[in-house]
Amino acid sequence: MSEPTASRPAMKIAVKIAVAGASGRMGRMLVEAVLAAPDAQLSGALDVTGSPAVGRDAAEFLGRASGVAVTSDIPAGLAGADFLIDFTRPEGTLAHLRACVERGVGMVIGTTGFDEAGRAAITTAAARIPIVFAPNMSVGVNVTLKLIELAARILDTGYDIEIIEAHHRHKVDAPSGTALAMGAAAARALGRDLDQVAVYGRQGVTGERDPSTIGFATVRGGDIVGDHTALFAGTGERIEITHRASSRVTYAQGALRACRFLSGRANGLYDMQAVLGLDTAR
Repeated sequence: MSEPTASRPAMKIAVKIAVAGASGRMGRMLVEAVLAAPDAQLSGALDVTGSPAVGRDAAEFLGRASGVAVTSDIPAGLAGADFLIDFTRPEGTLAHLRACVERGVGMVIGTTGFDEAGRAAITTAAARIPIVFAPNMSVGVNVTLKLIELAARILDTGYDIEIIEAHHRHKVDAPSGTALAMGAAAARALGRDLDQVAVYGRQGVTGERDPSTIGFATVRGGDIVGDHTALFAGTGERIEITHRASSRVTYAQGALRACRFLSGRANGLYDMQAVLGLDTAR
């Protein structure tokens, strides 16, 4: 993570939050969570040009009025915002990132599927604005990552590591960002480079399993919100560390927690481990 470079004012009574992808499944959950939080104010709602939601009240789906209209005009959607929460797609998030840097708006990024250039752009932007960037905003998932790191450190020999994840049919990237974070947590604890040891698919005659590898299996179907398991398979036993999400509300609440964390923080790149104080837990 980058070193802090500039201070921001302490959190006000109501932190002003804009939501990207406001008419999507996750966007609606975020809008609802912000409106329900006593210390937050919905300041803007963004969606793509051509969305039926553009021009309509962001809370219309709740049967109420928020006074905030959904817009495809990025500068208008960011006007007055302290932070933008973005769970959209890489190309959209990077466009929002550039606008946030220009306007000094902090970001909470839960988007997954970035390539190396996209991740580098986020790192560069964090020198100018505070950013929480995490593949999963769930508090439970981030505790799970810490447990995986601990298990890998203890089970460093004689155990094969496999990551199994399942999501709804509409998810466009695989493996999920959370699955990759789980693999990275295990690899880091073992002193390995995930890019060098990851196996993303098996087919045909593969030969015996290389014990230094970390395997990934992906399931897509139905309306599964998100299931993730880290399997440590040894001789005569196996250990499974599993997190199952039954609602996207856990991601929305985690994103709000990230906004609260960023208020008063210096510019820099943070993750949910930092938000939860798990980066110092050993």
